[in-house]
Amino acid sequence: MSVYSMTGYASAQHSLDQSTASTQLGLEIRSVNSRFLDLTFRLPEELRAAEPALRELITSQLKRGKIEVRASLDQKNSQSVPLPDAKLLMQLKEVQDTVRRTLHDARLLSVSDVIRLASAPAQTPLDAANALMPLAKETLQALRQARAREGERLAAMLLDRIAQLRALAAQAVPLVPLLVEQHRQRFVERWKEAMALSEGSVAPQAAQERALTEATAFAIRIDVAEEITRLDAHLDELERLIRKGGEIGKRLDFLIQELHREANTLGSKSATLELTRISVDMKVLIEQIREQVQNIE
Repeated sequence: MSVYSMTGYASAQHSLDQSTASTQLGLEIRSVNSRFLDLTFRLPEELRAAEPALRELITSQLKRGKIEVRASLDQKNSQSVPLPDAKLLMQLKEVQDTVRRTLHDARLLSVSDVIRLASAPAQTPLDAANALMPLAKETLQALRQARAREGERLAAMLLDRIAQLRALAAQAVPLVPLLVEQHRQRFVERWKEAMALSEGSVAPQAAQERALTEATAFAIRIDVAEEITRLDAHLDELERLIRKGGEIGKRLDFLIQELHREANTLGSKSATLELTRISVDMKVLIEQIREQVQNIE
């Protein structure tokens, strides 16, 4: 199943008069990220009645995003003057004669009146309403394809950042035992110095126990094994969800918060510049992931 971005755009057109292509029905659907599904319609008056059907169609296909649907009816100007057929001219004459028998002061139809009436699209609102839903399905399908393509790029970027986070975690693991050993040696040296200065006033056993207690407390304080383990578990779940696809945006957002928490704890326990650098680099990568996760459905 694909990962879908909430960002996308699609448009389509349909000619209502296939013979002259004088009237074009256009439809655009724009989509940006949002916590929920938020629909906005911009429809001409002739198509207002189709809004409930459009809403039902979109909600059946999309789950999250701020969606704007815009429809238009455009009359194309023709370079040539249409020539009315004889039957239509007879109909216009009959209508004119009927009107003038009742309204004696009504003016006669001019040539421009005849051309305008003859070229007016017949049943345009009805034709547009009938053509709107098939056009909407076509446009919505194109939008989903655009969101899928963008989602594929997002998934690739997220997997790359996850790999970088794993590499940083792997760098942190061997630093802690090395740091503990360095401090143990330092505590032993301090113990020897204390014994030399005390000149026997302090029992060797008590001094040694004190040094070992301090070394143990330090090791516990800087131990980040638990944080690294949880970090790896969160990264495993992130990767699993991304490869699975579907509607995963909200779950990914929750996992990003957990990653931030572990990276912050790692930084607070840092006792060396190297661990601090790793923590900062992790936070930068996690923030990059968070920004992109906001766009995933």
